[in-house]
Amino acid sequence: MSTAPTTPGAGRYAPSPSGDLHLGNLRTAILAWVLARRTGRAFHLRVEDLDRVKEGSEQRQLEDLAAVGLDWDGEVVRQSGRGPAHQQAITKLEAQDRVFECYCTRREILEAPSAPHAPPGAYPGTCRDLSAAKREQGRARMRELRREPALRLRSDVTSWQVQDLWAGEVTGAVDDLVLQRGDGVVAYNLAVVVDDAAAGVDQVVRADDLLSSAPRQAHLAQLLGLPEPGYAHVPLAVNAHGTRLAKRDGAVTLRDRRDRGETAEEVVERIGRSLGVVGARSARDLLDRWDPATLPRHPWTVDLPD
Repeated sequence: MSTAPTTPGAGRYAPSPSGDLHLGNLRTAILAWVLARRTGRAFHLRVEDLDRVKEGSEQRQLEDLAAVGLDWDGEVVRQSGRGPAHQQAITKLEAQDRVFECYCTRREILEAPSAPHAPPGAYPGTCRDLSAAKREQGRARMRELRREPALRLRSDVTSWQVQDLWAGEVTGAVDDLVLQRGDGVVAYNLAVVVDDAAAGVDQVVRADDLLSSAPRQAHLAQLLGLPEPGYAHVPLAVNAHGTRLAKRDGAVTLRDRRDRGETAEEVVERIGRSLGVVGARSARDLLDRWDPATLPRHPWTVDLPD
């Protein structure tokens, strides 16, 4: 595994091909592109297709991103093709004695007593220091359930600090996070760290529901000898009830808006107004006119006509 170069650096957008991108997704993508281009970084696109792949979704997402004015450098990377690099990272952690098997079900973790001040659902360390006999019992149980043990990080810290462009200095919890699930699929937290480093990404722009994951991902990068990126977490898009925007909220995708007679330029103009920029018709307009210091710190309430 090679350490990514520190210059010129890169930004990225990494959608999951589980359906069409809604306006909140497009807003985040545009901001990631603008911040990368404004700072002279490359901009990469990575399809995170380890879960929930909907046929045709990837192509539709790429077309929608291009329609609002985004371009990207190099080929589109698919996370499903990065398996050898992910396994190499796990092997490196195993050599440091930082990996252990976990035989718990999700329900058992949720119901287990947690350490004081631990967030809800935090892993309580059940399988971290089992005896050889207990581990064999756990493996036997997994065979009965026709599952493999999950692989977890043996963390030696409880928190880590990252720097975010808008949130500032953020300290978050670090636990014995999953590296590989019981179905053999590598976990998101590992894959994103390895893939960002391989692409030279040093600027991670994404929605702020992932801000709490940044400290554990940065710590994992440090353990793997990879550079920790800078972060810029964007407030979520929400519906009129303050709930995270989703496709069930109506005509919230670019294609939905086009079906109702709007153009891609009008959709970008709507996104621009949410950022305090009036009259933007493409991502290029926002690159020229939007000041990152003016980003609203509150969620964007998307109120659309039918």
